[in-house]
Amino acid sequence: MVSLARAKNGWVVWFSFVVGLLLSVSPLPQFMEIFRPLWLALLLAFWALALPHRIGMTTAWMLGLAEDVLYGTLLGQNAIILTLITFLVVSLQQRLRTFPMWQQSLVLLVIFGLAQLVQLWLSALTGNRQPTLALVLPALVSALLWPWVSYGMRGLSKRLSIY
Repeated sequence: MVSLARAKNGWVVWFSFVVGLLLSVSPLPQFMEIFRPLWLALLLAFWALALPHRIGMTTAWMLGLAEDVLYGTLLGQNAIILTLITFLVVSLQQRLRTFPMWQQSLVLLVIFGLAQLVQLWLSALTGNRQPTLALVLPALVSALLWPWVSYGMRGLSKRLSIY
């Protein structure tokens, strides 16, 4: 019965990724644009922790390519970044699960910060250099949002029996 519920509710994971993609490109006022959280990275980190046997680097690569198409960036740029984030989260998965929420947020701040550094490096290689302050703020906002995203998604996955 549990395996049937898993198969039946697997669409919720992909629906959350679609919502993450939409939130990533949703319009914001110009002054808030540098504070935009890394929605897709947050959702990938959650599902990679919750379902490491189903969500991995292949999923991250495909979602990154979708994000590249939505943003109109160099094909593979966001795919590399999301794959890096997923690799680091899956590598640290056993430790991250035992950490309290504030420590998880700090570790994810470092992971998202590294991903943003790679983003800056790739942007510099393509000639689209961004200011460094715009680099740090999305990682910080995402790390601050982690407890709420984690609790909300954990409640949803328990309610719908997604394990």
